[in-house]
Amino acid sequence: MTLLLENLAIRKCDGEVLFSNCNFSIDSGAILTLMGPSGCGKSTLLDVVAGHLAPEFTYSGKIQLNGQRIDTLPPHKRRVGILFQDDLLFPHLNVWENLAFALPNQIKGSNRKDQAMEALSKVKLSKLAEQYPEQLSGGQRARISLTRMLLAKPEVALLDEPFSKLDKELRVQFRDWVMDQLKQANVPTLMVTHDEDDIPQGSQVLKWPWEITHA
Repeated sequence: MTLLLENLAIRKCDGEVLFSNCNFSIDSGAILTLMGPSGCGKSTLLDVVAGHLAPEFTYSGKIQLNGQRIDTLPPHKRRVGILFQDDLLFPHLNVWENLAFALPNQIKGSNRKDQAMEALSKVKLSKLAEQYPEQLSGGQRARISLTRMLLAKPEVALLDEPFSKLDKELRVQFRDWVMDQLKQANVPTLMVTHDEDDIPQGSQVLKWPWEITHA
């Protein structure tokens, strides 16, 4: 699986160019980190890939996954998973119910809980199954959020500064755990950040400006 961005440019509707001529590819199991200051368009770039671009922006160029264009598809058909700064867990659902929410609709009844519990077991979080998000630590919520994303079987993972709200010690532990989980999932991963401390070991890095072709 390869994610390819070709000649991508993003503009505001007033004509201001955030960036242009953005070219890079990411293979299965590889991680590319885009470094840049606030306001340079990092999160907006992820919105383009995921199909959630706000109406005040336009873009040009192509986004392909394994040789097929996905930028022409609606968001729910792109098979893109996103991990944000905030965990976005549903407060009215317990942990296993949050995970079960990510499962395909064709999985029915007790099978949904079974698969959610299996996922929790794999990441050694089974003891949290019946707890609610408000009962969890920040690090636990972050791990559940990533597990939920991976349970949806994405073909691309997008990380939007997912470590920025964790304390320094926890950031390092969670970053390493996240990257291990993503490598096991063997999906191309694109991460954006403004903090060099968040760059995972082995990641390829593009620093602002991104006009330089990277493949």
